[in-house]
Amino acid sequence: MTAEPDDVARLWDAEAAAFDDEPDHGLRAPATRAAWAGLLGSLLPPVPARVADLGCGTGTLSVLLAQAGHTVDGVDLSPRMVEAAVRKAAGAGVDGAVSFRVGDAAVPALDAGGYDVVLCRHVLWALPDPDAALSRWVRLLAPGGRLVLVEGFWHTGAGLHASDVEALVLRHRAEAAVTPLDDPALWGGPTGDERFAVLSRS
Repeated sequence: MTAEPDDVARLWDAEAAAFDDEPDHGLRAPATRAAWAGLLGSLLPPVPARVADLGCGTGTLSVLLAQAGHTVDGVDLSPRMVEAAVRKAAGAGVDGAVSFRVGDAAVPALDAGGYDVVLCRHVLWALPDPDAALSRWVRLLAPGGRLVLVEGFWHTGAGLHASDVEALVLRHRAEAAVTPLDDPALWGGPTGDERFAVLSRS
């Protein structure tokens, strides 16, 4: 049985207070923050780009991108996550460059053709219909826009393999380039999980 959106929102509301305790969520360690800044810099177009951060959680990547000079719209189903994201952006002094709203990342209420980048980290695997979500996401992209997915297959058995995400993207786009994310700095230490990014420029 597929969980209802309200149930999913309540689940993530309950996680919001401690969400940033994970090294790759809060990016509190300078080395981890620098690793993500470098990764995203290699995947995104030059500044300034308009970015949709879908399933943005507490807004850490949105704020990081706004600090780099991008304009970001973050969407998350959890009101408490969005509240934390708004506070984080204000604390970082980038609230003029980033906005957050409560909404379903799978069905984002954003402008079609309005984004240079659609970014989604660790969300696709949890959606009931990843293919339908990708179809909606690519419609948000302006001509020449980039789809950037960060996903993984974890030791718990949850997640998606890189080959699965690549195949899903190729149903909607002409290109899907997989980059393994095995740098321990990204995760706050070594991991045996399959972690990767998929970049589609066209």
